[in-house]
Amino acid sequence: MNRSKKGKKRKLFKKKSRFNYKLGWIIALIALIPIIYGVYLYCQQIRSSQKDEPKTNTSLQVLSSKELAIPISMTPQQEQIIRHTGYTVSYNKELKLPNWVSYELTREETKGKEKRNNRFIADPLVKGIIATNADYARSGYDKGHMAPAADMKWSPQAMKESFYFSNMCPQHPQLNRRGWKNLEEKIRDWAIADSAIIIICGPIITKQPKTIGKNKVAVPQQYFKVILSPFVRPMRAIGFLFNNRQALEPLSTYAVTVDSIERLTNMDFFASLPDEVENKIEAEENYFQWPN
Repeated sequence: MNRSKKGKKRKLFKKKSRFNYKLGWIIALIALIPIIYGVYLYCQQIRSSQKDEPKTNTSLQVLSSKELAIPISMTPQQEQIIRHTGYTVSYNKELKLPNWVSYELTREETKGKEKRNNRFIADPLVKGIIATNADYARSGYDKGHMAPAADMKWSPQAMKESFYFSNMCPQHPQLNRRGWKNLEEKIRDWAIADSAIIIICGPIITKQPKTIGKNKVAVPQQYFKVILSPFVRPMRAIGFLFNNRQALEPLSTYAVTVDSIERLTNMDFFASLPDEVENKIEAEENYFQWPN
């Protein structure tokens, strides 16, 4: 075979090889199209499901719930800080009342099965005089829980400690059994919806309060509760203010800003939040932006 024929054959072979190579790539790309489209649809599904899920504020997950739950007093006050299993209390031995009680309530904790024991007893960690059952007897006031027993069903010890007198205040029966109780129940709903919330509550006392019993337990004129939902976006906070009398109106009637509670109590709540976040949420009082 002469050289020219050999050269022609080589060229034809090269052309055929290139054609086969290109054809192979085209076939491979055509085969990949359904796979790529499937991956695209899967990614779109994931994005869509993420939009529907409650958004969490991951940048604030690093904040300790214990840190957020401790208010800062802006004026001197008599207090003993006691940390119990389910709550922290600032106890005032002069008033025989808590200055405030704080705790975090998680979705899991709302599922507890521990039964209420109704044994009101002295807090063994309190230094000084504390109220007794005799102080409340025939006083016309209920022993009103600040951290409710129903929020402590997740632990036998937490349930027992919720009945310490350091967690009690004299409450009008129709506040304790109506408005205050209704708010406690609503807060459990919010904890379930938002995964966890932080609650700080307590009495508001005038300079010369009425007292009950031999131990002269002060009777508050008002009660406050401030609530923070730190793990949703946007973060939410709200305050509630009740006079110490019957509370029969819808809960929205008692909603106020956290700022207004701070002015009444001379306390700074949620101070470890970034200022721009704290200032914004503490100025809001939109009850209807919370889960209903």
